[in-house]
Amino acid sequence: MIPLSVLDLSPVTTGASSAVSLRNSIDLAQLADRLGYTRYWVAEHHNLPSIASSAPEIMIGQIGAATRHIRIGSGGVMLPNHAPLMVAERFKMLEGLFPGRVDLGLGRAPGTDQVTSYALRRRQDMRDGDDFLERFQELLLLEQRGYPDNHPFSKVRAMPQDIPLPPIWLLGSSGYSAQLSAQIGVGFAFAHHFASHDADDAMLTYRHQFRPGALQKPYAILATAVVCADTDAEAERLASTVDLNFVRRARGEYLPLASPEEAAAYDYAPVDLERIRQNRTRLCVGSPDTVRARLDALIEATLADELMVTTMVYDHAARRHSYELLARMFELKER
Repeated sequence: MIPLSVLDLSPVTTGASSAVSLRNSIDLAQLADRLGYTRYWVAEHHNLPSIASSAPEIMIGQIGAATRHIRIGSGGVMLPNHAPLMVAERFKMLEGLFPGRVDLGLGRAPGTDQVTSYALRRRQDMRDGDDFLERFQELLLLEQRGYPDNHPFSKVRAMPQDIPLPPIWLLGSSGYSAQLSAQIGVGFAFAHHFASHDADDAMLTYRHQFRPGALQKPYAILATAVVCADTDAEAERLASTVDLNFVRRARGEYLPLASPEEAAAYDYAPVDLERIRQNRTRLCVGSPDTVRARLDALIEATLADELMVTTMVYDHAARRHSYELLARMFELKER
């Protein structure tokens, strides 16, 4: 079986605080570490009441201190929000604290709405259009000390300078990051859990266009959403939280995750039901047998080297159990 990993957004639910959500993430990371998961990545989102994960570097440090074996990283740091030098220094520090365990996943999007994105960047030298590639090149040049002698940054050192940057991964939900990852020879992670772009196309484009760089051969992670329970019926009940959250976000309503009971009582319009149907094509829901069949088909179609699962349900115990069932399904070895 291929390696299995976790993508955690620290979901916030009705009736519970964000502080509880963050502590739940540490608890889930400890479980994943014991069960034999390969990585535990945390996200960066802003101004979303359903997600507590806004500062991945802080969470990575906390999770690293609470675990022993699992790789820890960002899924991802949204580079448009940050000065490349700050990203380099923060992740060098993490690499120094947890050597050989850290991943630096980078994303192109701001992870929020346009106004919040402006608030995050208004004190920076903002440019028109997408400046991800420029920021990414700056990050690499700082690490490689690649600026010419006459450049103002030639004497800038990302500290601690004797600690290397951890492995870089590019995240994507379209074909652009797949192509860029392939061209520079780094790992690629595709966000199938929310992407409208075809996962097969992105993953295979990366593999076919790959040129050796930091990696000698391509390595692609497929991030996907899963809700697994002991029975199909129970999984469907839990997934109703996901359905309602998707409907509300499509309406511009950003709220903490609702309980299955609240979701069952919601008055869905026909357009809502159609949105749920479309979103369910990106979501694996069911008992272990049902989920296994869906995931096997995904892995076969995308040639994924690794599967990274995100589970956004209301009850933390149910979320833990979903990952326990997946660990058994993928025959992970406990540590």
